Amino acid sequence: MPRVLYERDGRIARITLNRPEVLNAIDDELPVELEAAVGQANADPGVHVIVLAGAGRAFCAGYDLAYYAQAAGTNVGVQAMPWDPMKDYAFMMRNTERFMSLFRSHRPVICKVHGFAVAGGSDIALCSDLVVMSEDAQIGYMPARVWGCPTTAMWVYRLGLERAKRMLFTGDTIDGREAERIGLVLKAVPAVDLDAEVEKLAARMASVPVNQLMMQKLMINQAYENMGLRTTQMFATLFDGITRHSPEGMAFKRRAEAVGWKEAVRERDLGTYDYTADRPINPAG
Repeated sequence: MPRVLYERDGRIARITLNRPEVLNAIDDELPVELEAAVGQANADPGVHVIVLAGAGRAFCAGYDLAYYAQAAGTNVGVQAMPWDPMKDYAFMMRNTERFMSLFRSHRPVICKVHGFAVAGGSDIALCSDLVVMSEDAQIGYMPARVWGCPTTAMWVYRLGLERAKRMLFTGDTIDGREAERIGLVLKAVPAVDLDAEVEKLAARMASVPVNQLMMQKLMINQAYENMGLRTTQMFATLFDGITRHSPEGMAFKRRAEAVGWKEAVRERDLGTYDYTADRPINPAG
């Protein structure tokens, strides 16, 4: 089954993440297929706009931790010690660049978020040009607590210094209403209105000539490229590998193997496990 679906609908290309049984979690193949779908849209002169969405109950719940964290032993994301940072960087930068195919697409991308756009799923969503969320959807980068650094660094460029720090120092998630209020996303609407809101925006943009859309996007994006976007992403992607191979990162991997990734994530996000000491936190101190 394809991880990413593609269809042409008049002037609109529709790209859909398609692992609904695991909330569209990212595996080794999904970024490859995503980049290919973006390339297909860009190669079609009849496509003016891309709408990116997720099948099932969520947009994307991040990397598939059943494979990357819970499965015993090493994998492409967790090496044996001593680890090779450049091997990890080469793998993760390929994924960063594949997510960034949305940012660098010559066709503007509207991302439609329902359910969750969290962890690596937030990286994908925030690489889009415009994000429209349902009010009850959740977005955040919880691996900032342990085992991750957002490789695309889009939190910084969308939120600015202090609000990006607020999100990444806590690993909190926020709903669509809050995401709109702080300027992380374009708009949040009731869930029942999400499809209609995105369709209205896509139709409006699709009436603009392709060359006009392309020039406006190139001009705006270049301002961020001039601010050092690529350099920031280089460091963020390298740091992401370090988080997974630090003492605390390796403790998280062991914990996920022992109790399952869902429980390890629950403990991480609640702050009830001390990964430096590799033991549960005693509420009594």
